[in-house]
Amino acid sequence: MNTASTPLLEQDKDCFINHLKDIYEHSKWVAEALYGKRDSLKHHRDGPQTAVTQAMYDIIEAADHSTQLVLLRAHPDLAGKAALAGELTDASTSEQAGAGLDQLTPPEFERFLGLNESYRDKFGFPFIMAVKGATKEQILEGFEARLPNSVEDEFRRALNEVHKIAGFRIEALPKSFWSA
Repeated sequence: MNTASTPLLEQDKDCFINHLKDIYEHSKWVAEALYGKRDSLKHHRDGPQTAVTQAMYDIIEAADHSTQLVLLRAHPDLAGKAALAGELTDASTSEQAGAGLDQLTPPEFERFLGLNESYRDKFGFPFIMAVKGATKEQILEGFEARLPNSVEDEFRRALNEVHKIAGFRIEALPKSFWSA
């Protein structure tokens, strides 16, 4: 009953949460909150995929600042120590590899480490960028462009990037999740 061929909104709680727990990086609480709303999502005029995407977005946006900060801090540094240690989620590993971050030269890796540290020191959370379709050069340009931002502006930008990442991850779920 709870396979990839069973529509997501019909799955039992454990399977539902398991499939969505890493849509927002290491933030299972978002999937848990969504589970309680799933019956209201079944008849969304734009379909269940849009309903799930919007409901997860709304859960994050309704959270208080400290909860949102925990969400941001759950994200790994790009090309950081977690990647080297193999501690990324499968989705993050794939996303970073797709941007070539698993093939950095030693000088490039050192540059990423330095930028990650500078960013984290200034803002208190990691640099977050939806890297799907981006090159390592574009990511480095993003670091450089965003480091001068205010903490408030960058907090909002990081949340927006987290939502983009979640959207890509939802789009990657099996099509069978969205139809009865």
